[in-house]
Amino acid sequence: MDRELLARSLSPSLMPATLSRREMLGRVGVGFGSLGLASLLADDAARAATANPLAAKAPHFAPRAKHVIHLFMNGGPSQVDTFDPKLELTKFDGQRPPTADLKTERRTGALMKSPFKFAKHGQSGIEISELFPYLAKQADELCVIRSMHTNVPNHEPSLLMMNSGEQQPTRPSMGSWLLYGLGTENMNLPGFIVLCPGKPVVGPQLWSNSFLPGIYQGSHINNAKIDPQKVLQHLRNDRLTPTAQREQLDFVKQLNERHLASRGDGALETRIASMEMAFRMQTEAQEVFDLNRETQATRDLYGKGPFAEACLTARRLVERGVRMVQIYTGGGQPWDDHGNIADHAKKAQDVDQGAAALIQDLKAHGLLDDTLIVWGGEFGRTPASEGSKGRDHNNHGFSVWLAGGGVRGGMTYGSTDEFGFAAVEKKVHVHDLHATILHLMGLDHEKLTYRYSGRDFRLTDVHGVVQREIIA
Repeated sequence: MDRELLARSLSPSLMPATLSRREMLGRVGVGFGSLGLASLLADDAARAATANPLAAKAPHFAPRAKHVIHLFMNGGPSQVDTFDPKLELTKFDGQRPPTADLKTERRTGALMKSPFKFAKHGQSGIEISELFPYLAKQADELCVIRSMHTNVPNHEPSLLMMNSGEQQPTRPSMGSWLLYGLGTENMNLPGFIVLCPGKPVVGPQLWSNSFLPGIYQGSHINNAKIDPQKVLQHLRNDRLTPTAQREQLDFVKQLNERHLASRGDGALETRIASMEMAFRMQTEAQEVFDLNRETQATRDLYGKGPFAEACLTARRLVERGVRMVQIYTGGGQPWDDHGNIADHAKKAQDVDQGAAALIQDLKAHGLLDDTLIVWGGEFGRTPASEGSKGRDHNNHGFSVWLAGGGVRGGMTYGSTDEFGFAAVEKKVHVHDLHATILHLMGLDHEKLTYRYSGRDFRLTDVHGVVQREIIA
């Protein structure tokens, strides 16, 4: 190399005061550095363009489940009125023993007995509230965890904790982690779908990808009324034929890939993958949301209403390889019954038949063993009254149940105190629940990591213990 030319290329008088790394490489060594960088970027871009980020990936070990359906009772159902009966509440009704004096979000009064009756069901004899006559028939499929607890008695941080393992809106949701770790089995549908009529408290952050690549974000669908022609807006192009669309998309893809080669933009990679997904969805998406393709007997099994139809849709989605489906009871926080706990009856009626039918239908289709169902809210409610007949938020102890997907059915796990206020035996934190769900899906929660901002992140942060006793 000519020494004078090299000296001139490094001469301060010929260089601006500040240089980007790319500009420096372009000037040093007469541009050979930038040529090398361009080659590396082009190779990376080519690999990114050819590797589908949603392609199915091998788990860490043999999984018990391949899909998750999360039935989310946003607002916080009361454990002592649903799946955790307490005789002592009747005995001490109207009293305030010292052990019932736990701090929650609001000031509460005396203990209040449940207005609902419990009975034993199935060969297992699990006690279930009269609120759930349909689910009671599936008692031997349920694993009821009665010792759940979380950090705080407020909706927003608890919703985020249950969905993303962190109280602040800074982490990827569980569905995004599953999609990142395992990919999906169907390239024509999103791998993570959220069905909610409206928006829950906090909103889209509950199914956010956060710092994971954007292709792993959940796809929200307003299922107030499932119309296969309208369920996904702007999906079909009525002005171009499929062939013309394909040509147009290929041209745009070439332009994006050229831009990607020079920039290495992760957001652009997401846009390329998203446009490809949207094109493929034009046929299968409308078919999977067309519930009229089901028999009338199946429609009757699930019943009517947005939640029931969402449960039937969930079966159709996992049947086609979708990795995770999340179903919210409704917009806002439906189960948040501060005024009158008797209002739980309407919420239970909305979800009972659909949830029970989902278990029965998955089993009939040979899908229950491969599909993990999780039912519960972000926290529970106090056994003490708030005002006259309502119950406050309770993070100290609450219940969730699981079914299918390698879980032992017909059992209860852990317990709360004599009044149902706080978890005391075999306590299960939300981090432990997440670790167990990932384990059932064949993922080691300590190894499913993503490096961001100088550190490795995971769904369970630095916590989480797999609850092996509930695994079949």
